[in-house]
Amino acid sequence: MAVYEAAHPPETPVAAAGQQIDTGRWFVTLRSARIGTISPTGVPPSNPKQLIMVDLDVVNRSAMPNNLLGKVVVPAPLAAPAGTVPEIPTTYLDRDKYFANYFNPNMPERVTMAWTWPQGMPVPETLTVTVKGEIYKLRDNLYGATGWYDGDPVATVELPVERVP
Repeated sequence: MAVYEAAHPPETPVAAAGQQIDTGRWFVTLRSARIGTISPTGVPPSNPKQLIMVDLDVVNRSAMPNNLLGKVVVPAPLAAPAGTVPEIPTTYLDRDKYFANYFNPNMPERVTMAWTWPQGMPVPETLTVTVKGEIYKLRDNLYGATGWYDGDPVATVELPVERVP
């Protein structure tokens, strides 16, 4: 059965914008997407680049503060090929328009995640965002240590892309 299940994985559920998604370590609610050249801080960059930004609400469900949200929310066009490291987005707190460091446990935050959009890649009308799950293990198989480990995608969300300056 394990071989069959690996060859025929179940389809990833589709969630609606505004619907809360349980990833294991996080509660994530994707709100909207936009593309522009000015980051959420409002300061124009010294070397202009195009940014794809996703607005979302997050709650850290773990017992420790952490900043590992960037590997959970991934826009499908920017997903890294197998064996390569994806670009980690810059995350901004919406309440003070500055970089998000650590997210405290059980403290809801509204944030904006920003990725650099490749030059020459056409901007889609809707952005497909994959939300990946994380699994908590009391003891891992290698070291016997506790930790959160990458799981399968738990949802995809289609967000219309708004164009802003």
